[in-house]
Amino acid sequence: MRILLTNDDGIHAEGLAVLERIARALSDDVWIVAPETDQSGLAHSLSLSEPLRMRKVSDKHYALRGTPTDCIIMGIRQVLDIKPDLVLSGVNSGSNVADDVTYSGTIAGAIEGTLQGVRSFALSQAYVHQNGGRVVPWEVAEAHAPALLGKLIDIDLPDGTFLNLNFPNCRPDEVAGTEVTAQGNLAFNIQVEERADGRGFPYYWLRFGERSGVFRPGTDIQALKQNRISVTPLKLDLTDYSAQDRVARALGME
Repeated sequence: MRILLTNDDGIHAEGLAVLERIARALSDDVWIVAPETDQSGLAHSLSLSEPLRMRKVSDKHYALRGTPTDCIIMGIRQVLDIKPDLVLSGVNSGSNVADDVTYSGTIAGAIEGTLQGVRSFALSQAYVHQNGGRVVPWEVAEAHAPALLGKLIDIDLPDGTFLNLNFPNCRPDEVAGTEVTAQGNLAFNIQVEERADGRGFPYYWLRFGERSGVFRPGTDIQALKQNRISVTPLKLDLTDYSAQDRVARALGME
């Protein structure tokens, strides 16, 4: 089985090294095409106005000056001689649940793999802030992902569907099981912080504020709160079929 890896935290991210070890538990034919720099929050974006520059880091390891989407395209269309059997994107530093999935470059890697006709998974590891920094329990994803992926690789999924895996912030032996979940909802509280540069000109940082949401049973955010691994099937078709009739009536198309 040939596996293509990418992420959005960059070629040198610890989570990518974790993902490679996870992938090598499944196959010895593992390839990496990952962004040269951090591409977090760029979602499913393409580099259309600038050239893509790629360098070979080592055997089967490539760094690309581009987005996770660019990386999957280059991996499948340029680096590999045949299409991979599996795309894994991650392991992201931080969960990708609820509304975060619309911003996530990690999710985007799985989206592009799915668009390219390859079974794809996004993997993310929840963490906690302590003493002003992140404390990420990478050992949770590394301990549980190989067996979980082994069970999910060959299941029958509809075209255009991929799986979003999130691992809870706890010790590996504290994981309370796995739950198939729905995408939850969190209020995405972004604050704009204004600063001034050395010449007094303003510039701005986007910052996360305190977030709130309804932790409904069966959602990804609730599963993580209960120390459960969340597995959410996501689909590329964004059509709201429940609203089609109402839109048609408004347009006099009944």
